[in-house]
Amino acid sequence: MSIVYTLALVVASLITLNGVPSIGSSFDDKIYHIVAYLCLTLVWGLYFKSKHLFLKLCFAAIFLGFILELLQYLITENRTYDTYDLIANSIGAVFGTLIASQINIYK
Repeated sequence: MSIVYTLALVVASLITLNGVPSIGSSFDDKIYHIVAYLCLTLVWGLYFKSKHLFLKLCFAAIFLGFILELLQYLITENRTYDTYDLIANSIGAVFGTLIASQINIYK
């Protein structure tokens, strides 16, 4: 599940997405980034079930977000690098890591 989600996130980050539903906010894109990276760290955090890996997991997710933003700039025609997307990715990664760590405490 974790690998499939990660691959889906990578593909979705590098292709042109049309028809993405609107939430009705001017921050829809950033909300999607937060949720995507929250889910990324959550599924990996629940997979590993080790509190010693949570900090590494969080940094790995943030690094992945940075690499994907760079790849959008370097290899895609319709996607661009956006620092605010990277910030939203990081916020999602931190919250996903925190949630996963709390769930694992009670297991």
